[in-house]
Amino acid sequence: MSDQNGNGRGERLQVMLTAEELAALDDFRFRHRMPSRASAIRELLKRGLAAVGETSAAAGSKSSDFGVIATGTQSWDAPRE
Repeated sequence: MSDQNGNGRGERLQVMLTAEELAALDDFRFRHRMPSRASAIRELLKRGLAAVGETSAAAGSKSSDFGVIATGTQSWDAPRE
């Protein structure tokens, strides 16, 4: 599914987080130098799905490059230095 710009992200998902969950998300995001909260959430979703045997996701330097279905080769397995 594509949005009006053809970006392939047609669905919006709102998630309510506690202050502690948001802090944990931001810590993960900054530790792994991710470009946005959305990219961090997609990466965590990818890792969660992989942990239960689902398909791995692509990773990249832009939020739009983070997906739940594998399309690339880069991963955020370790923080960059």
